[in-house]
Amino acid sequence: MLEEVERWLADRSWSAADRPLGQLLDRKRAAGTTVSVVLPALDEEATVGAIVEVIRRDLIEGLPVPLVDELVVVDSGSADRTAEVAAEAGARVVRRDAILPRLPALPGKGEVLWRSLLATTGDVVCFVDADLRDFSASFVSGIVGPLLTEPDVQFVKAMYDRPLGDAPGQGGRVTELVARPLLNLHWPLLAGFVQPLGGEYAVRRSLLERLPFPVGYGVELGLLVDALHTVGLDALAQVDVGVRVHRHQDGQALGRMAAAIYRTAQLRLSRGHLVRPELTQFERGPDGFVPRTYAVDTEERPPMRGIPEYAVRRVA
Repeated sequence: MLEEVERWLADRSWSAADRPLGQLLDRKRAAGTTVSVVLPALDEEATVGAIVEVIRRDLIEGLPVPLVDELVVVDSGSADRTAEVAAEAGARVVRRDAILPRLPALPGKGEVLWRSLLATTGDVVCFVDADLRDFSASFVSGIVGPLLTEPDVQFVKAMYDRPLGDAPGQGGRVTELVARPLLNLHWPLLAGFVQPLGGEYAVRRSLLERLPFPVGYGVELGLLVDALHTVGLDALAQVDVGVRVHRHQDGQALGRMAAAIYRTAQLRLSRGHLVRPELTQFERGPDGFVPRTYAVDTEERPPMRGIPEYAVRRVA
């Protein structure tokens, strides 16, 4: 590991317990910083309501100053009751396709995160996946904390243990097999991130609006790499929030995720001729193995500050 990364680990890796909630409220009130929490959601009716309820109970209601000013669930076309459950729990629910309707929506998580910048107003934007179970408010307060107390920090990732069933530490298979090797080989300054693909991170809006967003699974790696190049390693940090329990993908879905992440890295390594953005997988049918070919997420949305509707809102 590079000496610079070792120093960064000592200086920019914290625990959620390092910053008590009272301290964060004092800093937030003094600075006037506003915080938006965004939950991108697709068919998450089983978990989204409990997450919203915890955030409202522990970080909004009954506090002298709410830590969270805006709690938004962006529904990307759920076929279940995700939107209804989230609204009943107290979130503001926005349909993905209702944000920036002049641009037809592309499928993918990154598309939802990009559009959420137009649906929120906070100085700090905190993203939280909507499939978490046993959710704790420290997932939000932990990663927002450094952005309220450390003026030089602009991007904070959550780190945590990821069990796979009853096996501790065996989650995050795409991280270990794809993302971590890519980062260590090509962006060694990012080798200190424990969960580079984690969906829980908080970022200053002033940085987010300058970054392109891969529309699919590559969004976490793309944002992290581009943030490094834009503001430097010392502006990035991570916070230990404990254990993350969530719904796991099957092996073929992980393969598609891995391909998208590799493609995102490839785009950042070279803008020249690249291999075809498709992945063929195999499923056993009644007559043997059947090939299924999927497009790999390759589209990217430009930095939000270049979108006319966003520029108009900022002036207003």
